[in-house]
Amino acid sequence: MPHVYAIGDLHLSLSVPNKAMDVFGTRWQNHADRLKEAWQDTVGEDDLVLVPGDISWAMYLSDAIADLGFVGELKGTKLLLRGNHDYWWQSVTKVREALPQGMYALQNDAFRFGDLFIAGTRGWTVPESAHFKESADRKLYERERIRLDLSLSAVPQGAPLIGMLHYPPFSEAGKPSAYADRFAQAGASDVVYGHLHGASHRTAFLGASAGVNYHLVSADYLDFVPRLIL
Repeated sequence: MPHVYAIGDLHLSLSVPNKAMDVFGTRWQNHADRLKEAWQDTVGEDDLVLVPGDISWAMYLSDAIADLGFVGELKGTKLLLRGNHDYWWQSVTKVREALPQGMYALQNDAFRFGDLFIAGTRGWTVPESAHFKESADRKLYERERIRLDLSLSAVPQGAPLIGMLHYPPFSEAGKPSAYADRFAQAGASDVVYGHLHGASHRTAFLGASAGVNYHLVSADYLDFVPRLIL
């Protein structure tokens, strides 16, 4: 039976060498090679890997092709979600046309893997967060809420569901947002998210809330080993 894994925030820079992640500490040294080795040792060809954002440092899709090709050569089916640093991801149609075989982009819809559905969106800083600024964040937060609703509406009622976000759906104090409420209402068993790095790992909500299991899957948090979700 196929497995579902997740790992986000790959921050690849094969075409943007001046964005190497080594500057963020020894944890990130040779991280692309370490990621590849761990992925190939962990994931099977029939498995699904969820990649919730911040995939490439490239600014343009043409420059992201090398990083997408790197991921495309790894085992399993890959489902990508846009992160806040994925500036190369503008038109989802063009992104889908550029993806290698076995790679898919999730935006405003749902992805089916056997009997399982995956739905989600990038998300944004939530109003419950101490970092939320009404004038700067409200519009983006609400737009992403609409996109999440569109994605969840593509899932048949009662179907097995895993959710994907890039941003965490909780405040630093563990208070749930409307994003978390919607996943609970939709009957998601699990939700994966990334975005948090370093000391911010300590603010991540982990475990169950309203019947949904939440997983932080930032690559550095996982020591670059894909996390088994299902």
